[in-house]
Amino acid sequence: MAKKPRVLGIVLAGGEGKRLWPLTADRAKPAVPFGGNFRLVDFVLSNLVNAGYLRICVLTQYKSHSLDRHVTMSWRMSQLLGNYITPVPAQQRLGPRWYTGSADAIFQSLNLVYDDDPEYIVVFGADHVYRMEISQMVQQHIDSGAGCTVAALRVPRMEATAFGVIDTEADGQKIASFLEKPADPPSVPDDPDIAYASMGNYVFTTKALIEALKADAADESSIHDMGTNIIPSFVDKGDAYVYDFSKNEVPGTTDRDRGYWRDVGTLDAYHEAHMDLVSVHPIFNLYNSDWPILTQPPSLPPAKFVENGAARESMVGPGTIISGADVFRSVVSDNVRVQGGSRVEGSVIMPGVRIGREARVINAILDKNVVVPDGATVGVDHEYDRANYTVTEGGITVVGKGITIGRH
Repeated sequence: MAKKPRVLGIVLAGGEGKRLWPLTADRAKPAVPFGGNFRLVDFVLSNLVNAGYLRICVLTQYKSHSLDRHVTMSWRMSQLLGNYITPVPAQQRLGPRWYTGSADAIFQSLNLVYDDDPEYIVVFGADHVYRMEISQMVQQHIDSGAGCTVAALRVPRMEATAFGVIDTEADGQKIASFLEKPADPPSVPDDPDIAYASMGNYVFTTKALIEALKADAADESSIHDMGTNIIPSFVDKGDAYVYDFSKNEVPGTTDRDRGYWRDVGTLDAYHEAHMDLVSVHPIFNLYNSDWPILTQPPSLPPAKFVENGAARESMVGPGTIISGADVFRSVVSDNVRVQGGSRVEGSVIMPGVRIGREARVINAILDKNVVVPDGATVGVDHEYDRANYTVTEGGITVVGKGITIGRH
């Protein structure tokens, strides 16, 4: 039997997530709740653990308390077997400065690499919604002998202007150039209408990554970013290859949700990704038991529906009571109360929200512990909402943590 390669997972979870404000007003982007039961960071951690990678460092920085607590309490591995998932806050190990970029975050944390002594390092972001069988990408990396492999998503070529784009050589494997948001994206070799967009997920041979990080740290002109500086340095040496995400085979996926990947970097994208979950045949299926999205759920009783309360085309978390109210096409988290005569439609309701009687919540995102008093509305009067809350370009009203909605 072939010896299993020693792999260390590094998850970059220091993102500030300014475009998700007010959801990131009090937490890092990877700690934002998603899907009624999870945090965004749970998706990348689930992918790594399901693929058999059980030694993972989560690098945090911005407003990291809730993220650190979630990882520590939810992701407890078997220490008997030497496995761990641990949050690693910025420690100023190399002087009185915080991380200046994603590459600097890893450079300042090289002690973790030296301690674990892996053959390969998997570096993934923490704020995307998707499934991926990561060991397939690692195996391609090993087989190619490359120093670096970059995961790529196939996107329509003229939509790739918003991404870092990968141009490959004629073989479709070795990366010829890495272009940041190009006006005229290059196409993949086998389809003139498709381009490779970088997913921000990488596999490195350890020695090659350490050398690249040290060289980058000594470069005063660098912004110390993985996509802007480190990956181009591998491309320049002819040592970077692409991994085509469309070829990834995840157990239990269907034709409908195969290759699903969402960057929930904006409030509208965050809302749309939730709406993907609640259709009869969901675009992204959380109910795939062959490749589960893992977390530590709260110790609460099952959801309860009383006095003709109902939820249709919706997901409802544990501990929630819907009493004489109508919930439609929404994701409702745990420990929520929705009282008689109220209607919730097209909305994302986070834990602890209280919705009174005869209230209306339409096309909204309510953060934790928001209170909607009797008779109040959210998402109905956009002029009022814009003056008091956040309304997106797509018309979604977003209310920050702990706010009590005003009656009007």
